[in-house]
Amino acid sequence: MIELTGRSITKKVEAEEGLTILDHAIKHKVDWSFSCTRGTCARCRCLIVEGAEYLEDITDEEWDRLEPEEFDEGYRLGCQAVVASKDAVIVARNKTYF
Repeated sequence: MIELTGRSITKKVEAEEGLTILDHAIKHKVDWSFSCTRGTCARCRCLIVEGAEYLEDITDEEWDRLEPEEFDEGYRLGCQAVVASKDAVIVARNKTYF
């Protein structure tokens, strides 16, 4: 289960292994900010409140866009944060810079 909180919509959806947090938000029509889906704009930045252990490792794109302190606080790019298990329990909130 993934709980996604966009700008004004919150939904709980089934976790799908291999999809990103952003993929889940788009698929389930959560109003998640994004522009590129490639990790260059950072508009899909999100706070992983719970379940970071169910995500694949931080990508090079994320290292290029986010500060080390942001990772320590639980931030990831939604387009790069890939769900590693269908049994995941993740809570993610879209926290764009803009």
